[in-house]
Amino acid sequence: MAAALSLLYTALMILSSAASISGNLLLLLVLFLNQELQSDTLGLTLSSGLSDLAVGLSSLPFGAHNSLWWPSGWTTRGLLCQGGGFILVLLQTASIHSLTWTTVDKFTEICFALSYRSLWTAHRSRAVLVSVWLFCLVNASLPLVGFGSYSYSESRFLCGPEFIPKNKSFVLLWMAVSITAPILAMCSLYGYIIYVATKQAQRGTFMCNELHCFYVPAKTYLRSSVVMVTTSVCLLVCWLPYIIVGLYETFSGQQSPAMSSALSTWLVLTSSALNPWITCMTQKRVHV
Repeated sequence: MAAALSLLYTALMILSSAASISGNLLLLLVLFLNQELQSDTLGLTLSSGLSDLAVGLSSLPFGAHNSLWWPSGWTTRGLLCQGGGFILVLLQTASIHSLTWTTVDKFTEICFALSYRSLWTAHRSRAVLVSVWLFCLVNASLPLVGFGSYSYSESRFLCGPEFIPKNKSFVLLWMAVSITAPILAMCSLYGYIIYVATKQAQRGTFMCNELHCFYVPAKTYLRSSVVMVTTSVCLLVCWLPYIIVGLYETFSGQQSPAMSSALSTWLVLTSSALNPWITCMTQKRVHV
């Protein structure tokens, strides 16, 4: 039974890795070739795509390898494991925060269309991008200086944050500030956009360009709302099990079932394969 679960986990990790690599490479290619999608905030989208691509090239294959062959030649406190944990937390945090600021950009463009150009300038976009990566670097470096710790998990087959009682402060900081808060912010922004789109659909809207004006049917807003709901659900499905399992292990001092740990880790890593499709779905301009 254990061998069968290990093989299943390996297969899922390999599929997720292939999906993450192909999806993010396609996204980056489209962004570089399509000038209509290039804007002052392109760096935020690239940051999310590159972070997810790096997860697909590093953590996912590493987890697949470890689920079949126990890693030898290094220890939990060794350089390789500590570096792997650092990279995993750095990339996960950078992806989530880059995606969050991309959502803020879209929210501003839709709900504050008249002042959008003055709010999101190239200089401010670069400042946000630099701030995001500085925050993520500091956040991922904390366990290396003693605030929290990284270790190898036999149930997750990866080196990452160690969910034990003595690391409560770090786990809470990382889970609450670095992960949960951005996800809730994204879901809240999507929820408000859906609310505004519903109001617009009820009263009808006209869009105008240089040549003429035309009526925007309600189904356009409905499709946009479906995209927003789907995005929120994907984020919650991928991250909530990981957050719940991590908090449970940290505050109870007990290990969760191996299947729960493995499944929640696979889900959170699979978000790197879903994020490029989320970005593609939300690239279409939604005017309200």
